[in-house]
Amino acid sequence: MPTPVSALIHAATLVTAGLYLLVRSSPLLEYSSTALLVITLVGASTAFFAATCGLVQNDLKRIIAFSTISQLGYMVMAVGISQYNVALMHVINHAFFKALLFLGAGAVIHSFSDQQDVRRLGGLINFLPFTYTAMLVGSLSLLATPWLTGFYSKDLIIELAYGQYSFSGTYAYILGSLTAGITAFYSFRLISLVFLTVPNGPKNSYLNSHEANLAVIVPLFVLALFSIFFGFVFSDLFVGVGSDFFANSLFIHPNNISIIEAEFSLPILIKLLPSILSLFGALLAILLYHKGTSFIIDLTETSLGRKIYTFLNGKYLFDVVYNNYITSVGLQLGYTISKVIDRGVIELLGPNGLSNIFTNTGNNISKLDSGVITTYALYITLGLLALLFLVFAPVLIDTSLLSEIRLIIIYFASLIIVLSTQIKNSN
Repeated sequence: MPTPVSALIHAATLVTAGLYLLVRSSPLLEYSSTALLVITLVGASTAFFAATCGLVQNDLKRIIAFSTISQLGYMVMAVGISQYNVALMHVINHAFFKALLFLGAGAVIHSFSDQQDVRRLGGLINFLPFTYTAMLVGSLSLLATPWLTGFYSKDLIIELAYGQYSFSGTYAYILGSLTAGITAFYSFRLISLVFLTVPNGPKNSYLNSHEANLAVIVPLFVLALFSIFFGFVFSDLFVGVGSDFFANSLFIHPNNISIIEAEFSLPILIKLLPSILSLFGALLAILLYHKGTSFIIDLTETSLGRKIYTFLNGKYLFDVVYNNYITSVGLQLGYTISKVIDRGVIELLGPNGLSNIFTNTGNNISKLDSGVITTYALYITLGLLALLFLVFAPVLIDTSLLSEIRLIIIYFASLIIVLSTQIKNSN
């Protein structure tokens, strides 16, 4: 898929569609604690699941794509804790830095012989300094570095989750904080492998690498500015205490408003934990991929390490379950419907069946015209006997059930006699 298309889908369409539906459904969701609980659990679990999968991906765009799924989990989590305005702000904030990351990835891929495997890149900071700066800004905003755009919604979601003081809120806070650290790790893993580590690509690719043209640089620059300043400038508009920006378009039940608790009642360690984990994850990634590469290799050499790597790289084996137990069943069902119902029952009873019946009936009737006079005499005799039987049937048997159709049968019997007579005369 072309990278600008990826940027638009991940930043504008993929995320917006479901979130917008949930946010606009706030008047319904607010009166169902069960629905909110399920949404919170699904959102927090999705954020963590996608982040762990992103840890071990090697395709440049796929890492950013799993980041999108992870951030989508944060947005759904915000809906589950009844903070619809924060969810909507994270949608908008995320659009800027995710489009920036995708377009930056596209600039890297285009300049480096269409190479997308991060293991075959490296050392590009000297060749693509502007692209490096843009992707660094996008990554820092993604991992909610304080005072960048992502911080004003992502960290707030995590704080608001704890401010619920409930099981689902605590669950969301723990997974959200862990996900923040993992996000920082895979973001700086990407930065390290693409820009900072030793060159791992072919020499010609480095010699031919170049910064993108002005049509790419200008959008990257604009998105980088928004990724830095948008959250700071517009946060009070979206999520400020007492802001009436959304008016009646969103509804939060008074019992579920927790912005005050999150702002003023949380311990400072709880507020800082996501940022601390993010900083730790980023530093760990830089350290491991610069100084501790042998440690990473040794991890995958062990049996347990290979199993964990395979499990995460295989997306928790969801695709295996889908293909073996859902998709294959669906395909088998479709095949059965096609063969048994469509081509079997429907065609047997429908066009083919009717045409065959009429054709065979016509052929059988045409065989009656044999040209043998004794045969025609037999037809006349049978028709006459049938006619006599039907005429005198009421005298012989109880024909109350046949009274309605008796005249029709008499008519057809008479018709057979007349036709047989004509055929005999013509011969």
